[in-house]
Amino acid sequence: MALVLHTYKGNKNADKALIAAEYVGVKIDVPSDFAMGVTNKTPEFLKMNPMGKVPVLETPEGPVFESNAIARYVSRLNGENSLNGSSLIEYAHVEQWSDFSTLEIYGNILKWFGPRMGFMPYSAPGEEAAISALKRGLDALNTHLTSNTYLVGHSITLADIITVCNLNLGFATVMTKSFTSAFPHVERYFWTVINQPNFKKVVGDVKQTEAVPPIKKAGQPAKPKEEPKKKAAPAAEAPKVVEEEEEAPKPKAKNPLDLLPPSPMVLDEWKRLYSNTKSNFREVAIKGFWDMYDPEGYSLWFCDYKYNDENMVSFVTLNKVGGFLQRMDLARKYAFGKMLICGSEAPFKVKGLWLFRGPEIPKFIMDEVYDMELYEWTKADISDEAQKERVSQMIEDAEPFEGEALLDAKCFK
Repeated sequence: MALVLHTYKGNKNADKALIAAEYVGVKIDVPSDFAMGVTNKTPEFLKMNPMGKVPVLETPEGPVFESNAIARYVSRLNGENSLNGSSLIEYAHVEQWSDFSTLEIYGNILKWFGPRMGFMPYSAPGEEAAISALKRGLDALNTHLTSNTYLVGHSITLADIITVCNLNLGFATVMTKSFTSAFPHVERYFWTVINQPNFKKVVGDVKQTEAVPPIKKAGQPAKPKEEPKKKAAPAAEAPKVVEEEEEAPKPKAKNPLDLLPPSPMVLDEWKRLYSNTKSNFREVAIKGFWDMYDPEGYSLWFCDYKYNDENMVSFVTLNKVGGFLQRMDLARKYAFGKMLICGSEAPFKVKGLWLFRGPEIPKFIMDEVYDMELYEWTKADISDEAQKERVSQMIEDAEPFEGEALLDAKCFK
């Protein structure tokens, strides 16, 4: 009995097994008469998968369902091969990245894409949470790919097949170029792998979506037809209420920071002063900062990375800090920050200074930017001259800083 993959045409989850089959030289038949909603509800199909879901692989030993399980089965059909790694630890890493991309990337793409297509109820907070979680997953993947062409080892493995098929759903539906440009190593990896000959045999030419699809309403019942009404005299006809009209959108809730009492410190003025001061920085910009600073309306915070012993590669450390600043974009209206990467050799130390609107670190930043928990945060006491001087030195990129050379200094403004 030949291997038969039951699925509908264009199912990106089914592509995992078909691509794995190309790499190991196994033939899989895909019936052309499969009809979703019909074939998968037959008694014969439900014996193979009682949930009625696709894909399902029919084998001589019995059926296999769940796309990752099918791909794993196919990848082992031809005995020893490089798809599952060349050692026990590589095999574990193949499994690790396969599960990671399915849970952290594919799962959140589906939570973003599905409600927009009407497959499930849409909610704006749910979409925001899915996008935030997806960005976190992509950032972790992007960091790994800064120094790796493939996920495991030096050639394509099953982890790459599963991960790129998971990413393909996002690139094809909701992940526009403006979204993915924040993850350049993921972009490079995706386009490199998806254009490999064994991938192209299955998926063809892949194009990135140009726009996020509009929201479709899920399960909206059709309006019943109204019976014709007798025509009344114009003078007696009362004004009609147009019931079909959608309710006007409610005004967006204000950020709690916008409700704080006005501050004499105008953050944009400080940012302009910082950007435009090209000489005599201490006398102009630093003095201007302390003249403007309002301790009632703003607070200053030091941060120190908790895991500096991991910062062994300079460009990986710089990318880590750069990713943090990208994710802080939601706070641009309310914050100014300096991040210093210190040391002339590994391990490099990451230290920061942040100016936030309000007396505490804003809650929405702590909730949305996962990097915040990777740092120890200490509120600056500017009545202490030593701490005040430390603030000044961090703003002006003083070198050496606390006895160490600066590898780099990054500004959030």
